[in-house]
Amino acid sequence: MKGIIFLSCLLAVVVSGKYTDKYDNFDYKEVVENEKLFQAYLKCFLDIGPCTPEGKEVRSHLEEALQNGCEECTEKQKEGIEYCIRYMIEKKPEQWKSLCDKFDPTGKYKKQYEKEAEQRGIKIP
Repeated sequence: MKGIIFLSCLLAVVVSGKYTDKYDNFDYKEVVENEKLFQAYLKCFLDIGPCTPEGKEVRSHLEEALQNGCEECTEKQKEGIEYCIRYMIEKKPEQWKSLCDKFDPTGKYKKQYEKEAEQRGIKIP
C-alpha cells in the first residue's frame, strides 16, 4: 500500500526505524468515527495539542513513513491506512487538507502516490 500513506501513520507505528505490529489491533475506526478522539489525534499530528503515547510515536515517524512508502507496514496496518484515508477524504476534507498542508506542502507525496490511490478508488483532492 505504498502510496496511501498520509494517515497511514495513524496506525503504522514505527519503533526505532522499524514498523511494529504492537498496535495492529488498535481500533482505528473508533478513532476516525468518534469526533472527540479524531480531534485529539488530529491536534497531536498537527502539533497543536497533546498526544497519547501512540500518537507521539506515530507523529515522530510520519516523514519517514511517507518517504519509504510504508514498505514495512503490516497488512492490518495497510487496511487501516486505506480506511482512514478514504474516510478523511470523503467525510473530513478540511482536516485532510490540514494534514496535507503540514506534511506535504509541495504536493510531492500526493503526486507520488496519486496513481496508486486512484487504482484503489480513492481520489486524492
